[in-house]
Amino acid sequence: MEFASLQDLCLLLISSAIRRCICSERLCRLSVLLQRSPASDPPLVRISISDTGLGSCIEEFQNLKCPVEGILAETWNGIVYVRTTNICDKEISCYQLNLKENVTTRKPILLPSNIKHGVKFSGTEVCLSVSESIDVLLEEFNCFFQKILVLKVPNIAMEVMADGQDVPGSRNDAVFLEKFSPSSSFAASTLDHLKFGLESYVLRHGSSLACDSCFPNRDNLRSGGGMVCEDKHKTTKLVVEAAVVTTEISNPTNNCFRAGCSNTKVLCFKDFAPCSISEALLKALTGIDWKRYGLALECAIDQRSHALLKWEHMPLSFHIHIVVHCYDKHVFEAMPLLQKTRFDKKLIRKAVKLALDDFKNKHAGVLLSADTLKISKFAPDLAKSIAGLVLYSSDMDFKEECLAILGLQPHQSEGEIVGENIKNKIISAIEVNDRRQQGTKEVAPLLFEGRHELQFVDDECDEDGLDPMDL
Repeated sequence: MEFASLQDLCLLLISSAIRRCICSERLCRLSVLLQRSPASDPPLVRISISDTGLGSCIEEFQNLKCPVEGILAETWNGIVYVRTTNICDKEISCYQLNLKENVTTRKPILLPSNIKHGVKFSGTEVCLSVSESIDVLLEEFNCFFQKILVLKVPNIAMEVMADGQDVPGSRNDAVFLEKFSPSSSFAASTLDHLKFGLESYVLRHGSSLACDSCFPNRDNLRSGGGMVCEDKHKTTKLVVEAAVVTTEISNPTNNCFRAGCSNTKVLCFKDFAPCSISEALLKALTGIDWKRYGLALECAIDQRSHALLKWEHMPLSFHIHIVVHCYDKHVFEAMPLLQKTRFDKKLIRKAVKLALDDFKNKHAGVLLSADTLKISKFAPDLAKSIAGLVLYSSDMDFKEECLAILGLQPHQSEGEIVGENIKNKIISAIEVNDRRQQGTKEVAPLLFEGRHELQFVDDECDEDGLDPMDL
């Protein structure tokens, strides 16, 4: 597996560490330690990525391929040191690998092992030294982990430690620390964690969209999620999960918003680590029928760290947040080797649509299709006409029966009350119909339900098997 930059390599190593922790099915720690080496010439920074998950095997790193040219080749000699042990091992195995060597002829160097003296523990540490500013590295790792928190992996505490940054002689400082939360549930699905993680991410970064005073709290967030799994391949089992969170600010002022705040950032993860935006993801996003959700997509742009969706006529007070995670389901079944998970635009598109549909089913009146919004505009006039037929009827039995169907008492026969009741039922029926899956054979909702059920169905439509709500 080839990587083009130090950032890509660190993401691979962090992703591998997270998966080892997940496989262990116990509480784990993931640590990144940056230490200056002033004695070296030029000065180097030692990067240590360690975890207390399952022990790894050296084959996990054998297929990593370092570029022989470019900035990374100039700042790093390609040497990595690996220390690993399983819980039943009596020793900590130590290896040295030169990732600049040819993959087919590369051989790991076995270094002297360390005795565990009967202590039972497992884990892996990978170290490398690069010629880079420790402050630059800190900023990059902090950005990594802020995004990784979106996944909300329940059994891992994470930390980034720096040896005094670029000030010689300074003590270690924790620049990032995410403790294990006792409220995190191991029984919850990865999709539930993804939704909760995206909500937390939105709350943490809300000030980038609007001023802190008017940005909503968690109670005002609304979310939906979708997951799809592919079983065609025997060696891989690709899973795509997507989560959608919306925020809406009530009574905003023009000074509340930042420029471009109506746009949507789509975060993307692959194998439990942030990843760059792929062409498959962009095609999947542009291939969604957004009008079905009342949205008009202007364009989708690759911003490297995220995809940016620009909308037409999006209210400044309403914002949509999306995250997509692709991973191999075998990560939960056996100790995984580093591998290249592919993106599948059909699965990504389906997962995002499932998340949007789930959102619509949970939250009435939001993300309604363009057609539904148009039809709903006629609801007040239609309700007024129906109310007139009921209220001005000379047949008192008919009038009482209609009021009973509407759930009203005789003393509630005022025009505004009846008209508002009918309007709400019409809009509710339209919205329920809007939430139905495309191509479903479910019967359209009844306008009125109760002891008596009224359906206004044209005979010709009934004979042809047409749904009058679709006319």
